[in-house]
Amino acid sequence: MTGIRFRPAVPEDVGTIQAMLEALARQDGAEMRGSAAALLRHGFGALPLFQTVLAERGTKVLGLALFYPEFSTLRGRPGVHVQDLYLAPEARGLGLGAALLAQVMQAAQAWEAGYLTLMVDRGNSRARRFYARQGFALRGDYEGLVLEGEALDALGNQARA
Repeated sequence: MTGIRFRPAVPEDVGTIQAMLEALARQDGAEMRGSAAALLRHGFGALPLFQTVLAERGTKVLGLALFYPEFSTLRGRPGVHVQDLYLAPEARGLGLGAALLAQVMQAAQAWEAGYLTLMVDRGNSRARRFYARQGFALRGDYEGLVLEGEALDALGNQARA
C-alpha cells in the first residue's frame, strides 16, 4: 500500500463518490437511484447524515467507505454502519478494504462506536469471504427490511390522520 493516503471526503469529491457508487451498483446488479446532488445535500449540507473516507494514491481515488452512526439498544452503545465500501478494480487485493474499515473505526471513535455493521450482497462471494476474514458474523436470525414508495407514503398518511 505504498503511497496510499486516507482522507475525509469534501464537497468537491461528490462526482468521484457518485461514480464509484454507480460502479458498485452495477457490480451488484442494483439500480442506482441516488445522485450527486443528493450526496452533496445529505453528506455535506447543514446537517450531514453520513461521512465518507477516501483512499487515494496521488490524485487518483482508489476506494471509499461511506458510513454513519447508529445506536443499538440491545448492546446499549453506539456503533457505526458502513453503507458502502468500494474499491476500484485495480485496487483490490492490496489491503485497502481492511484499511478503509480501520479508518472508519478511527473516525467513529468520535461517538464512541463499539461495533461496526454492514450489509453484503448474497451473491458477492468475494466480499463475503473478505468480511469473514475480517471477523464479521451474521446477525443471527435478523433480516434487513425496507419500507419505501407507496407503502412508506401510506404509513406517513396514517400518522397525519
